Amino acid sequence: MTERNRVLSTRTIAWWGTGIVLLAAVAAALLLWLLGGGTPADSSRLDALRTASSIVVGTGGAAALLLAARRQRSAELDLEQKDHDATERRITDMYGKAADQLGSDKAPVRLAGLYALERLAQSHADQRQTIVNVLCAYLRMPLDGTDEEVQVRKAAQRILMLHLRPGAGEEPNGSYWPDIDLDFSGAELIALTLSHCRIRSIVCYQTEFQEIATFRGTEFGTKADFHEATFHDRADFRGTVFGGERDVFRGTKFEQHAEFGMNSEARLAGALAKPGYKRSWPPGWTEEPGDDGWLRVVPSSVPE
Repeated sequence: MTERNRVLSTRTIAWWGTGIVLLAAVAAALLLWLLGGGTPADSSRLDALRTASSIVVGTGGAAALLLAARRQRSAELDLEQKDHDATERRITDMYGKAADQLGSDKAPVRLAGLYALERLAQSHADQRQTIVNVLCAYLRMPLDGTDEEVQVRKAAQRILMLHLRPGAGEEPNGSYWPDIDLDFSGAELIALTLSHCRIRSIVCYQTEFQEIATFRGTEFGTKADFHEATFHDRADFRGTVFGGERDVFRGTKFEQHAEFGMNSEARLAGALAKPGYKRSWPPGWTEEPGDDGWLRVVPSSVPE
């Protein structure tokens, strides 16, 4: 046992107690001998001594309270640190287990990993972007083409959609995750639906969109990058708000229908479209034939 952790023995406590009592008795006897004459001067001295003693006792009590408060605060801080450490360990364990499940060769296990990550992100806001990054990384992995894997990927996409919708003004969505960045670069996404969402930024560089892809009514805050992406089926951007000031569809290929509506401010310079399909480009944009069989989306006039 160290000196710091040594506990006082009963004998030591008894000796100290006896010493304090004897000291008090000697002090009392000395005061009686010096000031016990009963004269007015002695009475005045005794009153002054009582006042001084009260001040000393009160000061000592205040110091004791301060020391007790300090000890209590120290104990509370230690408890908070222990709770924080326990929470961090629990989050790390849950995250590691869910990540391992995503690497399983069994689709139900991968689904369980997705939903475990979703619960973790919903409960811990500071982990949301990290978990979204994991979901995006999973969607960027090569698609093996099996029906089970397609369903797992659609589940991951649906999780993102549900938590990126802010909801109505009077009935906000309590599960909304604000200020989220998505990176689907090089991914193959099947029937992606991100309609009526609010997303800080999205990167879809060289992304392959299979089946319908809809971003209808979605707001991109700072960045929307669809450079060299390919929409193999219908693309719906009606009512989409594009943040930033750069062209976002340079080199993008629209192989079938594309809908932007009349209120879109999308910048489509350098986009390509396959002939034979109906499309609604934003005001100020039109198609012109190219030498390679693709239609090029070009400005028809200076946009307002």
